[in-house]
Amino acid sequence: MTFVTSQEIGPETVGEPKPALGGGLSAAMLSRALKDAVVKLNPRHLLRNPVIFVTWIVALLATVSAAGAVATGHAAGFAVQLALWLWATVLFANVAESVAEGRGKAAADSLRATRVTTPAKLIDPATGKVIETPAGDLTIGSIVLVEAGDVIPSDGEIIEGVASVNEAAITGESAPVIRESGGDRSAVTGGTTVVSDWLKVRITSAPGSTFLDRMIAMVEGADRRKTPNELALSVLLAGLTLVFLIAVVTLLGLGAYSGVRLDPIVLGALFITLIPTTIGGLLSAVGIAGMDRLLKVNVLATSGRAVEAAGDVDTLLLDKTGTITFGNRMATEVIPVPGVRPEAALRAAVTASLADETPEGRSIVELGRNAGIVVETPAGARVIPFTAVTRQSGLESGGSSWRKGAVDAVLKSLDLTEAAAPAEFRAAVDRIARSGGTPLAVTENGALVGVIHLKDVVKPGVKARFAELRAMGLRTVMITGDNPVTAAAIASEAGVDDYLAEATPEDKMRLIKAEQAKGRLVAMCGDGANDAPALAQADVGVAMQTGAQAAREAGNMVDLDSDPTKVIEIVEVGKQLLITRGALTTFSIANDVAKYFAIIPAMFVVGLPALGALNIMRLGSPESAILSAVIFNALVIVALIPLALRGVKYRAVGAGKLLGRNLLLYGLGGLIAPFAGIKLIDLVITGLGLA
Repeated sequence: MTFVTSQEIGPETVGEPKPALGGGLSAAMLSRALKDAVVKLNPRHLLRNPVIFVTWIVALLATVSAAGAVATGHAAGFAVQLALWLWATVLFANVAESVAEGRGKAAADSLRATRVTTPAKLIDPATGKVIETPAGDLTIGSIVLVEAGDVIPSDGEIIEGVASVNEAAITGESAPVIRESGGDRSAVTGGTTVVSDWLKVRITSAPGSTFLDRMIAMVEGADRRKTPNELALSVLLAGLTLVFLIAVVTLLGLGAYSGVRLDPIVLGALFITLIPTTIGGLLSAVGIAGMDRLLKVNVLATSGRAVEAAGDVDTLLLDKTGTITFGNRMATEVIPVPGVRPEAALRAAVTASLADETPEGRSIVELGRNAGIVVETPAGARVIPFTAVTRQSGLESGGSSWRKGAVDAVLKSLDLTEAAAPAEFRAAVDRIARSGGTPLAVTENGALVGVIHLKDVVKPGVKARFAELRAMGLRTVMITGDNPVTAAAIASEAGVDDYLAEATPEDKMRLIKAEQAKGRLVAMCGDGANDAPALAQADVGVAMQTGAQAAREAGNMVDLDSDPTKVIEIVEVGKQLLITRGALTTFSIANDVAKYFAIIPAMFVVGLPALGALNIMRLGSPESAILSAVIFNALVIVALIPLALRGVKYRAVGAGKLLGRNLLLYGLGGLIAPFAGIKLIDLVITGLGLA
C-alpha cells in the first residue's frame, strides 16, 4: 500500500475547487429572492413579524382607499402613490429576509448537486466478494470497498486502509486530506471522493439521514426559530408600535382642534412611517445572515439561537484528543544512545516500523522520510508482529533484525536491567515521560540504539489562537482522560487557562453545569462519542466534522474543517450578530423619533401657524410631507440590507466604548438621515408635481 500526503497531490488531481459555501449574492439569487419576497406577502407569513404585518394591513386599506379615489376622481394620484409605496415597504422588508435566505438556498443547491447515485462496492460478509449495489440500498453496518476515483457512497467509519480523500464537496477546500482507520481521522462523509489508495468503510447512516442530508437541511434553515434576544426585541418593537398608535390617534383630536381635516389613510401612512419598520424589516435578515457568515468559515449552525449564544460565551471547554491535538501519537524525534550516530538510530527505527500499519508506526516512517531517510522493505523480510506478551514489533531479514517496543520489554529482551542501561538513554526516557510523551526503545541486531519520542502533537497555531480567545474575555479549559502529568504538559504547550485531567463523560457534564450555575454561557468543542453528552448540555456545542456521528448529532454546530480554534470565528460572528442587531435597532428608533418631529409640524402648520417655528424643513405641503416620509421609510430598508447581511465589523473593545460608538454613529445617523432624506425626496416629488 502506498502512502500519499496531501502535499504530494497537485491540484490537477482533485479537479477544480468547489466554491465556498455562503458565497456572494449573484443575479440568480437576487431574482429568486424577489420572487420569494412576493410569495411572502401572504399575511400568514407576515404574522410572525407584527410590525410588517401592521404595515401590510395599512397598505391594504390604502389600496382600497386609492381604488375609491380612482373611481370618484378625487386626489387619485396621491392616494395611488401612497398605496404603492406602502406595498413597497412590505415588499422591501420581505426582500431583506429573502436575500439572506437565498444565499443559504444557493449553498444547499450546491450541496444537493454533490449527491451521488453511483453503485457502491458492497463486501459480502459471507464470501468477502465485492457486489455492485445501489448506494440507496446500503444499510447501517454494511461494509463497502472504496478505491481511488470512487465516491464514498454514505457516511461511515474506516475499518481498514488509509487513503487521500477529496472533501471539496463538503468543505470547499481543494486540497485532499488523509483519512485512516483508528484515531480521529476515521470518519468519512458520503459524497466525498477517494483520490488515492483504498478504504474499507462501515456505513453508519441510513439513506436520507447522512451528514450531507443534515447539512442541506441546516443550510436551508429548517430550524430558524427566533432567539430569546429576537423575542425580547419583538416585544420592544410591538410596544413602540402601540406607543405610536396612541400618538397617531391623538392627532385626530389635534386635527379637529386646529381645523385640519385628516384623512384616516393619511394618518395610517403616518403611523407606518413612525413605527420601527426599519429594524422590523431587517430583524430576521440579521439572524439569517449570521448563520450565512458561519457558512463562509465552514461552520454549520443548526439555528440562529446557537449563533447568538456564541456571541455571549464566557467559558470554552475543549476535548484534548482530536481537538487540541491530532489524536494519534506521532514520532517527533529519535534520540540515539552514546556511540550511535543519529542517522543510524533513525534508520533503525524506520526499518523496525516498515510493517507497522498503526498511526504511530506510519509517523515513524514519515519522520524518517522528512529527514531524507527512505528505507525499502528488504526482500524476503519476516514481519515480527506486535503481541501483548512481547510488546515489541519489527522486521528480520537474513541475519539482521530490528525491533521497537516498550522500554521495559525491550530491556528485558536484551537481558538488561534499567540501571544497566546507558545513563543518557535513561535520561531521555525520563524526559519523554515527564513531558507527557511515550518512549519506545529501538534495537538493531540485538543492541540498543536509541529511543523514539511519541507525542500527542498539539495542532499548529493553537497557542496563538487561544491567546486571542483570552483577549476576547473567554476562559479556555482543556478536558482529557490523560493523567495529570501528561495533561499539565499538553495544557502548557497549548496555552489553555485550565485543564481537567482523567475526565469521564460525567466529569465533563458536571463541569459544564457548574459553569452554567454561575451564570456563564459555555461552549464545548469535541469530536468523540464520549463528548456527545457534554456537547448537548453546552450552550454552544461545536462538533468536529471528522469526529463520531454521535458528536455531530449532539452539537448545535459542526466545524467542517475540524479546527478547534475555529471557535474564535464562531464567537466573532456571534458578537457581530448582536452588535449588528443593536446598531440597526439604535438607528431605527432614532430614525422614528426624527421622522416624528420632521413631519408633524409640516402637517399642522396651516391650522396651527405657531408650529411654523418647528417646521425647519419647510416641506412643500402636508401631502408631500407624508408621501416623502413613506418613500424614505421604504427606501431606507433597501439601503440597510447590505449592512444587515455584511454585519457591523466586530472590534474587541469594551462594552462602554461599543455603546458609545453605536450611539454616535447609528444613533446620531438615525436622527440626521430622515431630515436630509425626506427633504431631498420632497424637493423631487414637488418639482415633478407628484404631490
